Amino acid sequence: MASAAVILSSKSTFASDVLQATVPVVVDFWAEWCGPCKMLGPVLDEIANEKGAAVRVVKVNVDEEPDLAVEYGIRNIPALFFFKDGELKHKALGVQPKAEIIKRLESIA
Repeated sequence: MASAAVILSSKSTFASDVLQATVPVVVDFWAEWCGPCKMLGPVLDEIANEKGAAVRVVKVNVDEEPDLAVEYGIRNIPALFFFKDGELKHKALGVQPKAEIIKRLESIA
Protein backbone atom coordinates (compact mmCIF):
# COMPACT_ATOMS: atom_id res chain seq x y z
CA MET A 1 0.00 0.00 0.00
CA ALA A 2 1.32 3.40 -0.97
CA SER A 3 2.25 5.95 1.65
CA ALA A 4 -0.34 8.62 2.44
CA ALA A 5 2.17 11.10 1.00
CA VAL A 6 1.92 9.44 -2.43
CA ILE A 7 -0.87 10.66 -4.74
CA LEU A 8 -2.77 8.07 -6.76
CA SER A 9 -3.70 9.91 -9.93
CA SER A 10 -6.24 9.30 -12.69
CA LYS A 11 -7.09 10.83 -16.06
CA SER A 12 -9.49 13.23 -14.33
CA THR A 13 -6.99 14.38 -11.68
CA PHE A 14 -3.69 14.22 -13.62
CA ALA A 15 -3.71 17.89 -14.60
CA SER A 16 -4.16 19.10 -11.01
CA ASP A 17 -1.91 16.38 -9.52
CA VAL A 18 0.96 16.82 -11.98
CA LEU A 19 0.68 19.52 -14.62
CA GLN A 20 -0.45 22.30 -12.28
CA ALA A 21 1.93 21.38 -9.43
CA THR A 22 4.23 24.14 -8.23
CA VAL A 23 6.91 21.70 -7.04
CA PRO A 24 8.90 19.03 -8.93
CA VAL A 25 6.81 15.91 -9.58
CA VAL A 26 7.84 12.32 -10.23
CA VAL A 27 5.13 10.19 -11.83
CA ASP A 28 5.44 6.43 -11.49
CA PHE A 29 3.59 4.59 -14.25
CA TRP A 30 3.09 1.11 -12.79
CA ALA A 31 0.82 -1.96 -12.58
CA GLU A 32 -0.21 -4.28 -9.76
CA TRP A 33 1.22 -7.38 -11.49
CA CYS A 34 4.64 -5.79 -12.16
CA GLY A 35 7.37 -7.18 -9.89
CA PRO A 36 9.88 -4.36 -10.47
CA CYS A 37 7.08 -1.85 -9.83
CA LYS A 38 6.49 -3.44 -6.43
CA MET A 39 10.22 -3.12 -5.68
CA LEU A 40 10.14 0.59 -6.56
CA GLY A 41 7.01 1.39 -4.53
CA PRO A 42 8.65 1.51 -1.08
CA VAL A 43 11.48 3.69 -2.45
CA LEU A 44 8.95 6.23 -3.73
CA ASP A 45 7.08 6.07 -0.41
CA GLU A 46 10.33 6.94 1.40
CA ILE A 47 11.02 9.85 -0.91
CA ALA A 48 7.48 11.19 -0.51
CA ASN A 49 7.71 10.95 3.28
CA GLU A 50 11.21 12.43 3.50
CA LYS A 51 10.75 15.30 1.04
CA GLY A 52 7.25 16.26 2.15
CA ALA A 53 5.81 19.29 0.38
CA ALA A 54 9.09 20.01 -1.48
CA VAL A 55 8.23 17.42 -4.13
CA ARG A 56 5.21 15.46 -5.26
CA VAL A 57 5.21 11.69 -5.82
CA VAL A 58 2.37 10.53 -8.05
CA LYS A 59 1.47 7.00 -9.13
CA VAL A 60 -0.57 6.09 -12.22
CA ASN A 61 -1.78 2.50 -12.57
CA VAL A 62 -1.52 1.81 -16.32
CA ASP A 63 -4.18 -0.92 -16.16
CA GLU A 64 -6.69 1.45 -14.56
CA GLU A 65 -5.66 4.50 -16.63
CA PRO A 66 -4.89 3.21 -20.15
CA ASP A 67 -5.59 6.63 -21.71
CA LEU A 68 -2.79 8.23 -19.69
CA ALA A 69 -0.47 5.35 -20.55
CA VAL A 70 -1.16 5.87 -24.26
CA GLU A 71 -0.89 9.66 -23.98
CA TYR A 72 2.58 9.38 -22.45
CA GLY A 73 3.73 6.51 -24.67
CA ILE A 74 4.21 4.03 -21.85
CA ARG A 75 5.52 0.76 -23.28
CA ASN A 76 7.59 -0.45 -20.32
CA ILE A 77 6.98 -0.21 -16.60
CA PRO A 78 7.97 1.00 -14.17
CA ALA A 79 8.44 4.30 -15.95
CA LEU A 80 9.32 7.42 -13.99
CA PHE A 81 8.48 10.77 -15.57
CA PHE A 82 9.78 13.94 -13.96
CA PHE A 83 7.73 17.14 -14.38
CA LYS A 84 8.31 20.76 -13.41
CA ASP A 85 5.74 23.52 -14.06
CA GLY A 86 3.68 21.16 -16.21
CA GLU A 87 6.58 20.29 -18.49
CA LEU A 88 8.11 16.83 -18.86
CA LYS A 89 11.81 17.22 -17.98
CA HIS A 90 13.12 13.65 -17.80
CA LYS A 91 12.15 9.99 -18.19
CA ALA A 92 13.67 6.90 -16.57
CA LEU A 93 12.67 3.31 -17.27
CA GLY A 94 12.98 0.45 -14.83
CA VAL A 95 13.82 0.44 -11.15
CA GLN A 96 15.96 3.45 -10.25
CA PRO A 97 18.07 3.89 -7.11
CA LYS A 98 16.62 6.23 -4.51
CA ALA A 99 19.60 8.58 -4.79
CA GLU A 100 19.11 8.88 -8.56
CA ILE A 101 15.41 9.72 -8.20
CA ILE A 102 16.20 12.38 -5.59
CA LYS A 103 19.00 13.78 -7.78
CA ARG A 104 16.61 14.11 -10.75
CA LEU A 105 13.97 15.83 -8.59
CA GLU A 106 16.53 18.24 -7.16
CA SER A 107 17.93 19.01 -10.62
CA ILE A 108 14.55 20.36 -11.73
CA ALA A 109 13.62 22.09 -8.46
